[in-house]
Amino acid sequence: MSKQRILSGMRPSGKLHLGHLHGALANWISLQDDYECFYFSADWHALTSEYADTSAIENNTVEMITDWIAAGIDPERCTLFIQSRVREHAELFLLFSMITPLGWAERCPTYKEQQEQVSGRDLSTYGFLGYPILQAADILIYRAHKVPVGEDQRPHVEMTREIARRFNNFYGDVFPEPGELLTQFPRVPGTDGRKMSKSYDNSLYLSDTPEQIDRKIRTMITDPARQRRKDPGDPDICPVYDLHRIYSEHETLMWAAEGCRSAGIGCLQCKAPLIEKVNQGLDPIRTRRAELLADPSIVRGILERGNQRANQVAGDTMRVVRQAIKIG
Repeated sequence: MSKQRILSGMRPSGKLHLGHLHGALANWISLQDDYECFYFSADWHALTSEYADTSAIENNTVEMITDWIAAGIDPERCTLFIQSRVREHAELFLLFSMITPLGWAERCPTYKEQQEQVSGRDLSTYGFLGYPILQAADILIYRAHKVPVGEDQRPHVEMTREIARRFNNFYGDVFPEPGELLTQFPRVPGTDGRKMSKSYDNSLYLSDTPEQIDRKIRTMITDPARQRRKDPGDPDICPVYDLHRIYSEHETLMWAAEGCRSAGIGCLQCKAPLIEKVNQGLDPIRTRRAELLADPSIVRGILERGNQRANQVAGDTMRVVRQAIKIG
């Protein structure tokens, strides 16, 4: 390979919001010139929590991939595919499950966190316990050199390295030990001040119209100390100002901060240039998205080609794996 290979994916939750754009997609887009990129819809991972109702997963996958491409992921430079269309993920997951100590899965930080935080679903399943092992299979089936992650995902990549090391100790040098491409994901606030999330109904979507963006930002909460127009505020605790940090130039940032602290401007005045900037950023995405939705065969064709490419690479890896373990 002339370039190092990276692997990353998202669970198909449908249309994407600004948190996805600035938290992951912008980084993926920046990597696609310098690495051989494999990006996938993690539909099997979706089953770890959505196993009781799978009706939306297929449509959510198409919606998500459409947003990826509209945002700037180039299918000519990246392999875009669906996890469940590459059965070698499951085969390698099975083999890794045979050699991974139970304690490794149980100590994963997000295992207990999500069990505590996710309500309304029974997560006491083998699939949920084992999802870090499936993640290891996702990465190692492509023998990826790097995985772009935030700080909170580093334990998953470390566990992948441990599984690769354990496999190699048993069966020979088959897998590289992948490293992290550590990225600083900005915290993108939702309209209620919490982290932007589809489950909180507080999101600004890539597919929102200019009118929807205008309405959502106009009603977005600000510093609660600003009860009246004349009350000074603190931009450092204002979710609107957090969005300004992502979208606005230095001059606008200084204007908004000073106007907030002195009560020289009202909250709606502060929001007006932000609305304009967000819509300017989304305009090309909306245009490209409309083109893709007008001809569904475009995204289907991209995924078919990506699935074929992923199957080829994964198949090559599994032939080496089967030879190493002397089964199959």
